[in-house]
Amino acid sequence: MKKTGIYIGTLLLSCGMLFAQGEMDAYRYSQTDLNGTARSMSMGGAFGALGGDMSAMSHNPAGLGVYRSSEVQATVALSNVHASATWTGIKNSENQTRLAFDNFSYITYFPTGKESGIKGWNLGIAYNKVKDFGRNIKSTGNPGTSIGDFIAMRTTREGVYLNDLFSDDSYSPYNNPNLSWLSILGHESGYITPQEDVAKNTVYRSSFSSAPQRTVFSMTERNSIIEYDFSLATNISDRVFLGATLGITDLDYRISSRLDETFAGEDYGYIDNNLESEGVAYSVNLGVIVRPIDALRVGISYNSPKWYSLTDYFYATGETYVSNYVSKPKMEAKTPLGQYAEYRLRTPDRWIFSAAGVIGNTALVSLDYELTNYKSMYLSDRQGYGYGDNKDIREDFGLGHTVKLGAEVKLTPQFALRAGYIWQPSPMKNLLRNGGQEVFPVGTVSHFTLSNATSYYTAGLGYRFTPNFYMDMAYILRSQNEMLYPFSNIYAENGTTELKIGPSDLSIITSRIALTFGYKF
Repeated sequence: MKKTGIYIGTLLLSCGMLFAQGEMDAYRYSQTDLNGTARSMSMGGAFGALGGDMSAMSHNPAGLGVYRSSEVQATVALSNVHASATWTGIKNSENQTRLAFDNFSYITYFPTGKESGIKGWNLGIAYNKVKDFGRNIKSTGNPGTSIGDFIAMRTTREGVYLNDLFSDDSYSPYNNPNLSWLSILGHESGYITPQEDVAKNTVYRSSFSSAPQRTVFSMTERNSIIEYDFSLATNISDRVFLGATLGITDLDYRISSRLDETFAGEDYGYIDNNLESEGVAYSVNLGVIVRPIDALRVGISYNSPKWYSLTDYFYATGETYVSNYVSKPKMEAKTPLGQYAEYRLRTPDRWIFSAAGVIGNTALVSLDYELTNYKSMYLSDRQGYGYGDNKDIREDFGLGHTVKLGAEVKLTPQFALRAGYIWQPSPMKNLLRNGGQEVFPVGTVSHFTLSNATSYYTAGLGYRFTPNFYMDMAYILRSQNEMLYPFSNIYAENGTTELKIGPSDLSIITSRIALTFGYKF
């Protein structure tokens, strides 16, 4: 089994603090949701070869060249996230409902007056929510393993001396780049203690003499990733359309989590984590659409990586009550306030291959295939020096494949029905996704989720009130299964299991109703 032994150096930051994002966080910030207008979402986002919709800016900007007029539009959406967690046979469910403003765009058309060659130029600007992090999760179970066992085994593996795990008012080891923050918090809050009669005090055990009788993990994620697009497209003889987009992305992620464990008698322990991630990125999208015949359109586009500069703000507390420690049964600790970490992230690039068949003004069907290279995710400090997590990324992730299918039928010139489907298998390799791969904690955050395939089922309708004013509505059902680990399994070099924790099975069902109002002029 890979990734064993001393591993602390892979988490260092240029600021000298042992806190940075890991491979699971890089993956989280590299994902996007189905987004755009109600029309594009109701057709599963399969608009790479169609165009004529603001969603083209963030996928295939050549689609803006299809416009023959200027247009302004806005979208609002009501969403509900139902998270069901089953852990050791115990089931919990949480819901979150919210109304949000999802996107706004303005596209202006400049005709050249020519019958052939460059017939027009289109400029577009857009505000678009590409990822919504909002969800609440609660999981209750009897896993038979404590996070104290996990911290003790990790601290022992790293060979940390006991004297380095103490802090007082004059010295804070939380800023010591040679130590794991989780080890320090675990020791200071009473979760771990040195093994008796062991030389040099580098072998540790859990302070609790038995397994937890009940474990509760709760987590709240919120906020989103917003993209601001600036696009330029052109139309060449109504047969070739070219486009480019400069994207500026604003990331705002918040997470609060708590792991509560209760033991026999009055004994208990908990670790409470709070993390805020903020950052800005830039990216470039390039695309082309070719219409060899009136009934067929073919598109290809390239979406560059997003180059993020990110800052994390973090705070954690821990507390235990161990009745066997008569002189001091209750212990508590916390990380210093106002601590932060700065780093960079390069998300994966993406290729989109598209084809669409158009039957006059009556119907159309469209197919997109997206290829995303998750192996190219890259974490570094502000000076560009890479983290050891990048080796894990290359070994644990592969290529991402997304298939989008959409169709539209106009029952009358004013009224249209639409439907779509998306299939998105996980880019995580089987060993990682099945829990056979060790995942290393970042800072004091030990929990993570492993994703399986995601499916979207979409439907919608559109109505033109006048030749200029229209409304589109979409319903989106997103289904995903994940495995939630409060902390990682630990494996020896030969692959044998040294510590085992069963995951919680998560079923995440997201329902959205989106309304887009648009005006052409």
